[in-house]
Amino acid sequence: MAYLIDGNNLLGRIAPHELKERSGREGLVGRLLGFQKVTHSRIHLVFDGNPERERTAVAVNPKFTILYPGEGQSADDVIEDVILRLTDRRRFFVVSSDRAIRECAKANGVTAVTSEVFARELKTALKERKKQKEMEKRVEAPSPLEVNLWDEVFKSKP
Repeated sequence: MAYLIDGNNLLGRIAPHELKERSGREGLVGRLLGFQKVTHSRIHLVFDGNPERERTAVAVNPKFTILYPGEGQSADDVIEDVILRLTDRRRFFVVSSDRAIRECAKANGVTAVTSEVFARELKTALKERKKQKEMEKRVEAPSPLEVNLWDEVFKSKP
């Protein structure tokens, strides 16, 4: 499964107060990493506002890339370009509440999901991730010294 996500659009849906802050983008990346751990999906996250003149791709991990548009382009341009270049459209989802983006996706055989719908899916996955982390907590067996100390405590009781 793969997701092409309009980052500013999704961030505006789940944390609008963080939209103008750098920490908001970092928080979204963190949430999506948790989502990725649960779903084992490939993620392409697109943000507006590249400080570079050229289009930039930043690899977060082998299956998670952040894309920034080049000079004179918008995130929507990058998203449309990725959609048009897709060779495998199976189990590929475009996440945006922008009607033009969703129509482009549908016209090219790609499933489009609104940011609202994906935000609910993200929330569910993050709850699952939290449960997984609880289950992963290591329970350490008592050391031989602790066993001996407790053994002494219980033996000394009348």
